[in-house]
Amino acid sequence: MNDLREDLKKKKPIFGADRTLKEIRSGKVEKIYISKNCKDEIKRDILHYSKLADVKVIELKETNNELGAVCKKPFNISVIAF
Repeated sequence: MNDLREDLKKKKPIFGADRTLKEIRSGKVEKIYISKNCKDEIKRDILHYSKLADVKVIELKETNNELGAVCKKPFNISVIAF
């Protein structure tokens, strides 16, 4: 979780599974954080494409609601990429 907070301070995050998948395919992502309760279909797709693109994926213990609060957003966040 500390890594996520540092990344939020230093880099511009990409929120959401659709944008993350698009950015993985274009090669613009270095690291991905996935919430504990991310949908299985989304998680499977992200893990598949990140493996192909050699992108580090970190599965968090926090839920998408908690992840939204950490990012200071008024909505749930399942996937964050940097």
